[in-house]
Amino acid sequence: MTPWTDAEETGEQPRIPLSRRRVLRAAVAIADRDGLPSLTMRRLAQELGVEAMSLYHHVANKEAVLDGVIEVVLGEILEAVDKVEAPSPEEDWRAALRARILAAREVFLRHRWAPRVLEARTTTSPAVIGYYDGVVGILRAGGFSFDLAHRALHVLGSRALGFTQELFDPDGAETADSAATMEQMADRFPHIVGMMADAVHDDPDGTLGFCDDQFEFEFGLDLILEGLERRRTAA
Repeated sequence: MTPWTDAEETGEQPRIPLSRRRVLRAAVAIADRDGLPSLTMRRLAQELGVEAMSLYHHVANKEAVLDGVIEVVLGEILEAVDKVEAPSPEEDWRAALRARILAAREVFLRHRWAPRVLEARTTTSPAVIGYYDGVVGILRAGGFSFDLAHRALHVLGSRALGFTQELFDPDGAETADSAATMEQMADRFPHIVGMMADAVHDDPDGTLGFCDDQFEFEFGLDLILEGLERRRTAA
């Protein structure tokens, strides 16, 4: 007889070994569910059902966790863009690049905290470089010179990855459209108030909450792509 009892015999679930991948997946789950401020080493250990010290065998510290969750998100993006169905860039570079960018955006919309973390990283992930290499590859296949492709990346910026820094803070959305606030602002900022009165509407599913940010993202992206095409054909 063996000196221990199998988990199967006791009815207990076998313990899943801790690994870096499992730690990072749990970190992403916390950030998605509870928000980025909830992602602490203590909370992560609780999520995994382990002692906090056990985490340090797989991630050195909180910054290493943040680097790692960006790896996870970028991995999802690379997987998503590989599955995109679009014309070949030789046939229609704009459609190919647009589909790639919108696929990346879908991933960031699942992880709305990720853009802030990515922008705060002090080093550039190889996965980011790989993603942008694919963007340049599409531009080159579409007839861009290296010089114009370089300028295109500057124009696209983070939009190439599917997100942008919004002009207005989403945290201010609840007060921005109130009648009292609009009236108080009208004399000082007449053009902004006029614009918001005309354009702002409730969009609880959007990242801003007060306008259709997906439409605005695609509108801006299409303007950029159309402008780049004019430059490409004029070169």
